[in-house]
Amino acid sequence: MTDQSAIINTTTVELDHSHVNADWFAALAEAQSRTGNAKKDSVNPHFKSKYADLAEVLDTIKAEFPAFGLSISQWNSFDGSRSHVYTMLGHKSGGYVIGKSSCIPAKTDAQGVGATWTYLRRYSAAAMAGIAQEDDDGQSAAHSRKPAAISTIDAKPTAGVWEAQTEESQAYLLKLAATVKALLVSDGAASAADHLQAQVLDADEKAAVWTRLESSERTALTKAMKASNQEKAA
Repeated sequence: MTDQSAIINTTTVELDHSHVNADWFAALAEAQSRTGNAKKDSVNPHFKSKYADLAEVLDTIKAEFPAFGLSISQWNSFDGSRSHVYTMLGHKSGGYVIGKSSCIPAKTDAQGVGATWTYLRRYSAAAMAGIAQEDDDGQSAAHSRKPAAISTIDAKPTAGVWEAQTEESQAYLLKLAATVKALLVSDGAASAADHLQAQVLDADEKAAVWTRLESSERTALTKAMKASNQEKAA
């Protein structure tokens, strides 16, 4: 069994290629040659641009892949701490690849776990099929807006602010919170604070991501932000 693992923040991806065959590769090549990238119908709450949601990704795959004997299947699980999505791209000859994507939801209720499943399904399906979900025009990578600083005042936890976010916004903010948590451990509070302050977030998004952090993490970030502001003012 060929096992490839890559850690992206707190998201783990495992791939099993041990059951692929020549027919699988040939069919995938033909299907990809006729498949365009996913259309953008949903608004990305972070960049304020559009991206392809899960339905568009699956519609893009199903438009051409079945004609070449390819099918895609996904199923979810939750082990009490991590959300998992399994994605299988199979061929009628019996060849297939299975990918397992996992991450730790910031909130383990039905809404939090469901948001991570949607996020993992969308990116796993697109990656497995080899299609893009966003424009390659750089709009998502380069912004004309100046990054909004996260102050130590408006970043206080606010009741109901997380629930007011859309499902897609929650998925993005969960990933951001996970990155901040990982930076706190690996690089320290100053690096984590710099990363958080560099994001283009509105006031509600700032407050929402703040609620995904532990009290000790918020305290460390607040001290780092104050120190950074004092250095800039000096």
